[in-house]
Amino acid sequence: MMRSVEMRKAWKCLGVLALCAASQLAALSAHAEVIAGRVVKVADGDTITVLDLANTLHKIRLAGIDAPEKKQAFGNASRLSLAQLVAGQAVRVETDKVDRYGRSVGVVLVSGVDVNRTQLERGMAWWYRAYAREQSPADQAAYSRAEDDARSARRGLWVDKEPIAPWDWRRSARHGVQLEFDAAGHGHGVQKQGS
Repeated sequence: MMRSVEMRKAWKCLGVLALCAASQLAALSAHAEVIAGRVVKVADGDTITVLDLANTLHKIRLAGIDAPEKKQAFGNASRLSLAQLVAGQAVRVETDKVDRYGRSVGVVLVSGVDVNRTQLERGMAWWYRAYAREQSPADQAAYSRAEDDARSARRGLWVDKEPIAPWDWRRSARHGVQLEFDAAGHGHGVQKQGS
């Protein structure tokens, strides 16, 4: 008798867990969106603007990567690399998030090729590990491998012995430390005047 009561409780608990899981999957898929259109602007190495078929502009932040800032070493090279991949191209953006700047965050595909990962392979961005939990395990592995391969081959920004990650660059700018680069592209911090 005791066992059947415990079994009913266990099945009830499993049923509740299954309902919770199903509702979370439904919520995720309800937010998933595909934006299809043509790239009309490349702002930097991880931000583009897409014009869809309804003539609506969408600012897109490439998910899973962080490219050098414009004033940072390799900032312009990263932007040019992304432009070479997507400027004027028809793209498909798989997105399920909007960032605090109102940009859709997603994976950009050109003819089925993951442009975000291509930026990593070229050494034009870092894998943004802080947001890895938002990626599938397969994408986490692929993005990590792409960055590791570029670093090992010293492609792009990895030619520098100690490249400064964009998140560190932004943090230093907020805290009054200006990062400057010598002729070889090596960065060092300089206290800003008046700070």
